[in-house]
Amino acid sequence: MWKPKTSSVIVLSAACLLGWLAGSERLATGLQAQENASEKAGATTIKTRVGDLSFTYAFPNGYPTEDTVKKLFDERDFQRACQIYLWALPMVSVGEAEAVMMSILGAAPGDIMRADTIPAIKRFLTGNASTPYLMAWLDLAKSGPYVVEMPAGPSAGFVDDLWQRPVTDIGLPGPDKGKGAKFLVLGPGQAAPEAAVGYLVVQSTTFNNLWLVRLLSPDAQERDAMMGKIRLYPFSRRANPPATKVLSIVAGTTYGNAPRGLAYWERLSHWVNEEPVQERDRIMMAMLRSLGIEKGKPFQPDARMKQLLTEATLVGEAMAKVNDYEKRDMPLAHYADGSKWEFALCLDISQEAPNYTELDERAAWFYEATATSKGMVTKTPGVGSIYLGCYKDKDGNWLDGAKTYRLHVPPNPPVTQFWSITLYDVSTRALIDNQTDITDRSSRQDVTKNADGSVDLYFGPKAPKGFDKNWVPTLAGKAWFPYFRLYGPTEAHFDGKWVLPDIEKVQ
Repeated sequence: MWKPKTSSVIVLSAACLLGWLAGSERLATGLQAQENASEKAGATTIKTRVGDLSFTYAFPNGYPTEDTVKKLFDERDFQRACQIYLWALPMVSVGEAEAVMMSILGAAPGDIMRADTIPAIKRFLTGNASTPYLMAWLDLAKSGPYVVEMPAGPSAGFVDDLWQRPVTDIGLPGPDKGKGAKFLVLGPGQAAPEAAVGYLVVQSTTFNNLWLVRLLSPDAQERDAMMGKIRLYPFSRRANPPATKVLSIVAGTTYGNAPRGLAYWERLSHWVNEEPVQERDRIMMAMLRSLGIEKGKPFQPDARMKQLLTEATLVGEAMAKVNDYEKRDMPLAHYADGSKWEFALCLDISQEAPNYTELDERAAWFYEATATSKGMVTKTPGVGSIYLGCYKDKDGNWLDGAKTYRLHVPPNPPVTQFWSITLYDVSTRALIDNQTDITDRSSRQDVTKNADGSVDLYFGPKAPKGFDKNWVPTLAGKAWFPYFRLYGPTEAHFDGKWVLPDIEKVQ
């Protein structure tokens, strides 16, 4: 058997070693080059809509750099805050109505607040100047079950929970059908006492509730007589109920629209701590926790979070405007083909669709309005009311306070009671601040009619000659929008035989 010489083995081994060393050096050099290239690639940007993101190696192989970690946490919190702004609008908005009511000297939960003047109604979202409002705040955590005694007579109202979902309708659209009744309102975990015989018992999902009633009689004396018979008191005091206090809301600096800036989050934290967490909201509560709002804990944001939340409120409101004034993918908003008018209340009053919660739909409504009830979405002729809103003229342009517009109301409007049109500021969503008390026109007013019974209404800085009674003033530099309300809508509305024309620019 042949055996190599030792020297040959040594020479061969040396050659192999040199080759291996050379290869290893080339490999190491190559790996270093790749690493350097990766670092350079990682240091170069991944360009996204939230900015440049950097990683220790080319994405997705590396860790985020310190600057990227900070940027992504900021972006996460900011995005969550913008969406939470929309989610929380029902709660925060109605909570501001409570702030208005409790700002009245001597006011307390259970007191009736009367809003029957322009300065008073102007403090609330999209109030109607044609009918007076009666309101009360019920705090069932402090009072226990609460009694609402309603007399017979023409009225329409409701009790809504803190999410502005109906607990019950009252009056003509309610179970009492306007014949009068005693309602017993229960809060979370509160059971109807055995003594609650003869009451219409209703259960709220929240302790804080809004009671609101409009007295619909055109006769002021009849309205006053009816109001004197309304009583609100704790069930525990039913044997000797205290007199119901009635206070008048007057002009003031507190308004019932969602506050701007950090105040939005302060108010949200307050209401989160007032109420039990509902199962559907647990994911949102987790997001709130990352923003420093957590049930049972004080809201104490640091400088970073204050800045972030303040900006998110600005962007959140801008999103709310787009969501409201351009109602994309909201089929319930459709009024008539080609019409610029929409159903302003375009959601199920439960705020639930078969497979999701109506986040965008409820944010659209509660950005500009307060409360829901069955009577506001009824399909029964002669009952309840219909709310039509629009934000653009016939040509598709936004309504402008510097321009003059005409609305032709055809004859025989489909109502058993009356119709009205009211103008609102886009900024506040409250009665238009036109430096006058002229904010609406209605069939209950002395408006000038055409020979066929139709009515031409005008909106602009100056009244057209001969149409002062049919005019609502607007201001240059301020956008506005109207609600056209049908009270007691008839079949002609529901079958589409009577359609309100678009608003036309005339000057």
